[in-house]
Amino acid sequence: MKKIIVTGGAGFIGSNFVHYVVNHHPEVHVTVLDKLTYAGNCTNLAKLSKSRVKLVVGDITDAKLVDSLVKDADAVVHYAAESHNDNSLKSPFPFVKTNLLGTYTLIEACRKINVRFHHISTDEVYGDLPLRENLLGHGEGIGEKFTDQTPYNPSSPYSSTKAGSDLLVKAWVRSFNLRATISNCSNNYGPYQHIEKFIPRQITNILSGIRPKLYGEGKNVRDWIHTNDHSSGVWAILTKGYIGETYLIGADGEKNNKTVLALILELMGKPADAFDYVNDRAGHDLRYAIDSKKLREELGWTPQFTNFCDGLKTTIDWYKNNRPWWETKKKAVEENYAKNGQ
Repeated sequence: MKKIIVTGGAGFIGSNFVHYVVNHHPEVHVTVLDKLTYAGNCTNLAKLSKSRVKLVVGDITDAKLVDSLVKDADAVVHYAAESHNDNSLKSPFPFVKTNLLGTYTLIEACRKINVRFHHISTDEVYGDLPLRENLLGHGEGIGEKFTDQTPYNPSSPYSSTKAGSDLLVKAWVRSFNLRATISNCSNNYGPYQHIEKFIPRQITNILSGIRPKLYGEGKNVRDWIHTNDHSSGVWAILTKGYIGETYLIGADGEKNNKTVLALILELMGKPADAFDYVNDRAGHDLRYAIDSKKLREELGWTPQFTNFCDGLKTTIDWYKNNRPWWETKKKAVEENYAKNGQ
């Protein structure tokens, strides 16, 4: 792997992966292909050497551009996606275009010249799991965690288009011998995450003098993983994973939203009740939980950021120390949420 393309490499998870590759694999050159939508930010890559990282501004549905880039690459790592559930409920078509047509364009380019492809997906393609409190009397382990054998059951335009893109990749592996792997990851947190997302929204609300917001009763559970652990997991799959296989990346970080918000308030010196309940999201998935045993046992991967409190502290510090990165976006984000009583 001397030359790789990272789609969506100016976004949150993609840019953290680019940083990971630059910091840990000096022999690798990265070409980032990013449309620079509202979720992409070229400043996420600004501190990286231009001799190691090249940014190409473009659309993954542009077949001519994609073909021209892929012909010089050893691998494509596909992060680019429309990914915000609330936005998908209001306007589904961009999710259909980017997540389905964009993935098709990329795998066709890789198929034609036999380039290695890794597809980044989400645990949301599996739908949701019952809350642990609702599992009482059904036996330990019933419906406990997602595995690569869990049936797909997406519940939003976002997760359904990601599920569709997964299935495209699987079909291209079987029908056209595409050299591809897939990873489905749990919820990421860390630096460079757009402030529309749950954790950075609460942090920047407090920093802006706005009361944090909690959907519904706050019981919904997410399985949190630091984005650096996600990056190391993807690299392990890219370099050691078996073609045609799906690996789930998780760090055993299950916490409900109310618990996460309470910890943010505590770490930022605010009272435990200094937040407001708001309207729940339509079709809000109850619980996600990842079983990453396959990745750990087959490829020897282990997460390094296993203390969620410590990871959250460093994330809070990043937003405190990088106010210019997010302050100009804050007003518009909150106005958008306010339209839906959130």
